[in-house]
Amino acid sequence: MTRLSVNINKIATLRNSRGGNNPDLIKAALDCERFGAEGITVHPRPDERHIRYADVRALKDVLTTEFNIEGNCAEQKFIDLVLEVRPAQVTLVPDAEGQLTSDHGWDTIRHRNYLVGVIKVFRDAGIRTSIFVDPVVAMVEGAAETGTDRIELYTAEYAHRYHEDKAAAVAPFAAAARRALELGLGLNAGHDLDLHNLHWFAKEVPGLEEVSIGHALISDALYLGLENTIQLYRRQLQM
Repeated sequence: MTRLSVNINKIATLRNSRGGNNPDLIKAALDCERFGAEGITVHPRPDERHIRYADVRALKDVLTTEFNIEGNCAEQKFIDLVLEVRPAQVTLVPDAEGQLTSDHGWDTIRHRNYLVGVIKVFRDAGIRTSIFVDPVVAMVEGAAETGTDRIELYTAEYAHRYHEDKAAAVAPFAAAARRALELGLGLNAGHDLDLHNLHWFAKEVPGLEEVSIGHALISDALYLGLENTIQLYRRQLQM
C-alpha cells in the first residue's frame, strides 16, 4: 500500500505566527506518527518562515518513521543540513528564492549534469534521493539518467483538473509512472492532493510508493481532528 508522509510545514507556520512554541512542532510530529503517518516531511526554506533548521535537527532525534527533507539543493546551507541530519530521503525541488510554494518540477534534461553531481553527494552519504518532476515522459527519462533513486510527481495540475475530468487529469501521471517503473525508478507524488482526489490518483497511478501531503491534511484537521484526518487519508490509499 502507498505510504502517507505528513508534511508539517503548516504546523510550523502557525507556531511561528505568534512566537513561542504553541503548537509544539515536535509533539505534533510524534502525534502524526502515533496516529498512523508512515513518514514525516519537512521543507525548510532559507528564510525559515515555517520549518526552522533547528526543527530539522530536533526531529531527527525523535522520529521513528521515515524522515523526508525537501528543499532547493542550490542552497549550500540546505545541502549541509541534509548531510548533517542524514534523513531516510532527500527530495530535491527547484524552488526559486522567496517562492511561496513549489510550482514546477526539474527540467532533467537541461539540468542533467548538475543533478548528477548533487545526487551523487547525497547517495554517497547513504541518503535515498528523489527529485521533483512534472508528469512528462521525457522528464522521467531524463531523471533516470541522473542517478536518482526516485522521482516525485508534481500533482498540482492533476488536482486542478480533477473535478473537470478525472480520467484525463490522471492520464499523464499514469503514463509517467509506467515509464518510471520501466526505468527502475521509485515513485512518489505530492502537491494539492486531498481527500477528494487522492483515492483516484492512487488507484490509477501504478507503482506509487509514497505521497507527501501537508496543506490539505492540516486544513482538514482543523475540522476533523488530526488523528481522524490521518486515518481518513490512509483509507484513501487503500485499493
